Amino acid sequence: MTQRPSRATTLSSRAAFEATIAAVDAGDLGRAEALCREALAARPRDVNASGLLGAILVKLNRNEEAEAELRRVIALAPGFAKPHEDLGYLLTRLGRPAEALALLEVATTLDETQESAWHALGRALAMLGRGREADAAFERCFALSPERRLMALAAEHQKEGRFAEAAQLYRRVLRQRPRNVDALRLLAAIALRNGKADKAERLLERAIAIASDFTAALLDLGRLRKEQERYAEALQCFDRALALEPDNPQVHYLRGSTLASAALTREAVAAYERCLELRPAHAGALLGIGHLHKTEGRAADAVAAYKSCIDARPDGGEAWWSLANLKTYRFGAEEIAAMEARLAGGGLTVQSEVNFLFALAKAHEDRGEYGPAWERYRAGNDRQRTEVSYDPVHTEMTNDRLVEVFDAEFLAARAGNGLRDAAPIFIVGLPRSGSTLLEQILASHSQVEGTSELPYLSRVALSLNRRRADGLQYPEALHDATDAELRALGEAYVGHARLHRRTAKPRFIDKNPNNFPHVGLLALILPDAKIIDARRHPLDAALGCYRQLFARGQAFTYDLNEIGEYWLQYQRMMDHWAAVLPGRVLTVQYEDVVADLAGQASRLVEFCGLPWEDGCLRFHETERAVRTPSAEQVRQPIYADAVGRWRHYEPHLGELLEVLAPLRERYRNYEAPAGSERLAAGGAPRGT
Repeated sequence: MTQRPSRATTLSSRAAFEATIAAVDAGDLGRAEALCREALAARPRDVNASGLLGAILVKLNRNEEAEAELRRVIALAPGFAKPHEDLGYLLTRLGRPAEALALLEVATTLDETQESAWHALGRALAMLGRGREADAAFERCFALSPERRLMALAAEHQKEGRFAEAAQLYRRVLRQRPRNVDALRLLAAIALRNGKADKAERLLERAIAIASDFTAALLDLGRLRKEQERYAEALQCFDRALALEPDNPQVHYLRGSTLASAALTREAVAAYERCLELRPAHAGALLGIGHLHKTEGRAADAVAAYKSCIDARPDGGEAWWSLANLKTYRFGAEEIAAMEARLAGGGLTVQSEVNFLFALAKAHEDRGEYGPAWERYRAGNDRQRTEVSYDPVHTEMTNDRLVEVFDAEFLAARAGNGLRDAAPIFIVGLPRSGSTLLEQILASHSQVEGTSELPYLSRVALSLNRRRADGLQYPEALHDATDAELRALGEAYVGHARLHRRTAKPRFIDKNPNNFPHVGLLALILPDAKIIDARRHPLDAALGCYRQLFARGQAFTYDLNEIGEYWLQYQRMMDHWAAVLPGRVLTVQYEDVVADLAGQASRLVEFCGLPWEDGCLRFHETERAVRTPSAEQVRQPIYADAVGRWRHYEPHLGELLEVLAPLRERYRNYEAPAGSERLAAGGAPRGT
């Protein structure tokens, strides 16, 4: 005769079950699993504990264990609907809808009121191509849950681009169910699309506070913070997601891409490699690991990774452009034909189309086919310009405000304030003007570490906007800043930069070219920092921008007129800094470095207050990660091929020549003569 459990045992079992549910609700799945296993150790045939353990294992993505446990409880209690539903859901997720279907049909028969079972049944039927039956199952689900119907309708609006209607429905759901984490997450996606990143972040944080194991929301929040270059905070999100789903390849990929952006190369490689162990054909990880090989100077490994990415995703133009962007890689005739065929075939995303166009332009240019190259560059830039947001009027107005605030009197009154730290060396300028070469020369010194293009100076500047209750913004907010506040801003910058420092060398380089408008701020918050302006003939610099497809930012570079206007603004700002901060910035002309490497390297080292080291002349031998398009070029001895390159495209540069006409005479000494392909190394005329 089977002995009935005592009332005390029943109460103990109920208490354990409730404690486990509380742990699940709190997102502590490890504790929830442990409680289930404790209960099963005492009562091996406890179907409630066994069914709950199976559901927890599903959440943990431990699929084989989950399937085994759920099949065990179904065998113990064939009339228990929930394990049938959970196993059916798991098998659907694993791409086994035919097996799932039988289980979900049993679940909906055993309990016709379980809307989640009907929803899972609808998904399985849809995967099997049984659309009419799937619709019927979804209708049963929606009849049981009007909230689910609203969510489905909102998702349809969102999919079709009707974002206002979708947001309205998500808000309606949240008025009825404020803890609906799916509605919070999807509403955050719409807010982010509308440029309301702060609102999106708050919504995602709220969803995670309600469901700490909500991996999708953690990934969305991590992506948002990564895009804002808040790498440490992004990594916190991905690390939490990884603890929940250690075998999720996408988590490893996102973590790797964030580590790579933070210049943590070795850690990024490890993350990408783990992603590829879990999903060998993950195109994003293959591309990312190719980029990292490039930064480390492992060109052959980079090529192999990019080609593997092409095999995995032939229509993904980014891998083709990445090969072209190695600068030293040359496409063969078959590869050019393959790219042309992909481009002609249509069906590409806008970004892939742009990548193919830039890759083909570079391929034609390398073959000396400058006419076809220009047509591809023009088409690629025109297409990309429609995808980016850039307002030249805003740029000019911002610079007007900087010039007005940072006058000589304002700067002189605050001279010597801020953080007295000589560690940072800033290299500013415009992209494609030789900043990577200058960085490599200095980073070849035993006392200097090259880091990356750090995003923190502009972030420090914009942090002033959030501190003001009166709404006053940077740069005007600096008018009443105290010495302590200026020092705190300097400390904030140095603290953020510490994430990227991998050695104990006393000096480090930040070569973000976009820092040039912030020279005045630098003088206030880091008065001992060195500032170097990497400059190049405006036509070569402008063309270099137009020929480069940037991974992010530099939105001004996809229109020749806008590039020219931006160059004028850059020149205006550097002239202003020279007038109000005389001697504070060292200008180094690229053409002078090509002509006289030893002399210009000596100027750089002396300006930074460093003793001379011959290794600075052997910069191409220095082994370090280089994270710019010039990575392969600075691993070669100095060469003059890039001087006067604009002459190849002179017939197409009418509008750029017109815009830059006011500066032409100023840089006449650096202009390659018409008909020449380059100036010989050592033969460039010296400028004033």
